[in-house]
Amino acid sequence: MRDHLRLELLTPNDIEAALKSRSLVYVPLGTIEWHSHHLPVGFDGLCAHELCLRAAEQTGGLVMPPLYFGTGGGHSAFPWTVMSPSEPIRALLETLLTRLRDFGVKQVVLYSGHFPEEQVALIESLARAFSSATFRVDALAPSLAKDSLPILGDHAARFETALMLGLAPEHVFLNRLPSVDSAPDVLETRMTDVKHPLYGVYGPDPRIMPEGLPTELSEAMIRWMVARVG
Repeated sequence: MRDHLRLELLTPNDIEAALKSRSLVYVPLGTIEWHSHHLPVGFDGLCAHELCLRAAEQTGGLVMPPLYFGTGGGHSAFPWTVMSPSEPIRALLETLLTRLRDFGVKQVVLYSGHFPEEQVALIESLARAFSSATFRVDALAPSLAKDSLPILGDHAARFETALMLGLAPEHVFLNRLPSVDSAPDVLETRMTDVKHPLYGVYGPDPRIMPEGLPTELSEAMIRWMVARVG
């Protein structure tokens, strides 16, 4: 539930009381993007929000509602995908960071569940531009945690499917993909053939899921976030 950590649900007095214990705000970032037939289009933001809430349970602080606009990745032609240029996202985050600083917040975590190079570069540049001796901004994303995780990040493949299974399995619908026996994977046409059973999946076949990976991956991701936040 974790409603006591969700900033949008709190009154100003609640917010101020929570931030007295730890002056920290998480900002989860995602997008609306095709994640094949077995994952929701809001996957990046949903996972980012859940990870930030679980990290905040350990570190203290509060969590903003997720922003469902992202940039980069070359996926803009996929169905039900809304990709944005970086400039309006930067402007919005600059406004948010400025206001949080004005409110006296000491630390902000920009965590992006959408992690192509363009998106990661955007949040890293914002972290550099806004960080000071009295206002710390961290830029976090799965691609930056690769040395601490059991498998590498991907798009709608085994990594992202396992991560959602570990965090919110009710949002994973592997039964909407054909079995491996009835529809073997053909890597060469995944990203271009709309009739491919794994159309738009970039990475290892999500239908082949090692036992224990969802829990191992989600827990490793949270440990890494908590360690980075401090």
